[in-house]
Amino acid sequence: MIFMGIDPGSVICGYGVIEKTGKDTFKVLEYGVVEAKKHFDSMPQRLGMIYEHLIAVIDRTLPDEISLEATFYAKNAQSLIKLSHARGVAMLAGNQRSVPVIEYSAKEVKRAVTGNGNASKEQVGFMVKSLLHIDDDHTFFDSTDALAVALCHGMKRSTPKQSAKSWSQFIQENPNRIKK
Repeated sequence: MIFMGIDPGSVICGYGVIEKTGKDTFKVLEYGVVEAKKHFDSMPQRLGMIYEHLIAVIDRTLPDEISLEATFYAKNAQSLIKLSHARGVAMLAGNQRSVPVIEYSAKEVKRAVTGNGNASKEQVGFMVKSLLHIDDDHTFFDSTDALAVALCHGMKRSTPKQSAKSWSQFIQENPNRIKK
């Protein structure tokens, strides 16, 4: 299966597309950002650019499902409104191509990728690079956040709904998630 993750934003919108290659393994098909603010000051134009770019990625990679991080926090009401517009555009892009859209909380994404629901952006980025074998040296948080959402969804889709009863059971059941 192919999973697309989106980290929506009206200034920078991150996206990442991964493919499930084995029981618990994934490979990167594509990732990047849409830097809408670089090109347009107008919110409608930025949203249009984000929509067009996401549609192009969907058409290129043909994801089976799209995942987004659910929004529970914003710096202020104005930021929340702008973020909500970008989220709506991302959802619309998936809907327009008949691709189901699923949402996960930030804690759920962090826990799936790092094992810690309170992990920092740096920890999430490190684990995403490690799990997907990305050799990119520069920091690219908007893309790693989108890839983390895609990984979270991919792991949830490929993992039964029961949790390990102990750390030793978790390690035994998830050897690919342990860094040696």
